[in-house]
Amino acid sequence: MRNPLTATALIAALLLGLAAPAHSQSGPGGPPPTVGVVSVHNQAVTETSDFIGRVQATGRVDIVARVTAFIQERLFTEGTEVRQGDLLYRLERAPFEADLQAKQAAVAQQQALLRNATLTLGRAQSLLNSPAGQRSTVDDALAQQASLAAQVAAAQAQLRTSQINLDYTEIHAPIAGKIGRSTLTIGNVVSPSSGPLVTIVSQDPMYVLFPVSVRAVMDLLDHYAGKGGLSAVGVKLRLPQGGAYAQTGQLDYVDPSVATNTDTLMLRASFPNPLRDGDKTGSRELVDGEFVSVTVEGLEPIQALGIPRAAVLTDQQGSYVYVVGPDKKVEQRRIELGQSTPAVAVITSGLKEGESVVADGIQRVRPGIVVNPVPAAAPPAAAPPAAAARN
Repeated sequence: MRNPLTATALIAALLLGLAAPAHSQSGPGGPPPTVGVVSVHNQAVTETSDFIGRVQATGRVDIVARVTAFIQERLFTEGTEVRQGDLLYRLERAPFEADLQAKQAAVAQQQALLRNATLTLGRAQSLLNSPAGQRSTVDDALAQQASLAAQVAAAQAQLRTSQINLDYTEIHAPIAGKIGRSTLTIGNVVSPSSGPLVTIVSQDPMYVLFPVSVRAVMDLLDHYAGKGGLSAVGVKLRLPQGGAYAQTGQLDYVDPSVATNTDTLMLRASFPNPLRDGDKTGSRELVDGEFVSVTVEGLEPIQALGIPRAAVLTDQQGSYVYVVGPDKKVEQRRIELGQSTPAVAVITSGLKEGESVVADGIQRVRPGIVVNPVPAAAPPAAAPPAAAARN
């Protein structure tokens, strides 16, 4: 009975041994791993660089009273947009109107005295060649006329000052924009020392300021020197909620001095900031002071060696890729990157056109192994800006 049992056990062990390799095909004796590769080739690339910026209004005005008076009326709604020249406050006018009338009377009085002095001078001059005439009389009349003419000019200047003060009782908007909260209510006395009554912030266009390292600025200027300089690049924004801003901006200013604590230069771009479609409250997408993501990109694509961003790896020594040679062996290759896009890495050195780079299955490769290269799957299409904004 023992021999049949032993034979049965041996047969079972042999069957298990034959089946074991089928469960370890990824081991040393298995087939090479399959990886997705892309071919390095010239393609049209729109170069981009990303920064963090802050929105800044092109104009900001603190409204201050120019005379001392009571506030009689406030003629705006806080938080709304006003137009240039709109009447904002009306101050008490009666004291200034009375002062204006007094100055008008003073001018009339001095003008009457001047007319009398002119007549006196004429009579003295007509008698100068007669026995009754004296040169001293003419000189006195001439001096009196000049003195009264000066007094008339002084009275007219005081009249003009009174008119200006009366005009200051109506406070108008010097710029168009969104008006803030009024610091004082009707009935309060205001004066030039009261501080700002309200602030107006312009809305369209808007500036976006963003710091850029000196090296990056020099690279931008050198790169686009023969293409129109800063006018050859456009600026796009991504808003705080993640949506793309529909308007394209234009660089219009570079600080003349480097920030010593950060070694950066401040760049400024100007953006249109129109009203939202169908929004009757006057809201706009760009708000003074908010942070935004800034993308500087060339207005025209360039031809450059490009590979998917997913194929580029980075370590302490820099960027590298895995290249599959004609013998299907994997080689680690150090590369230099140029100005790239979120989807395409521009290669300035390290790769040649036509070489194959691992883009899918990078975690399964290492230098020196043999792989089974197949064309990499196309990346998913990017969502349109509107969809991205909703997400």
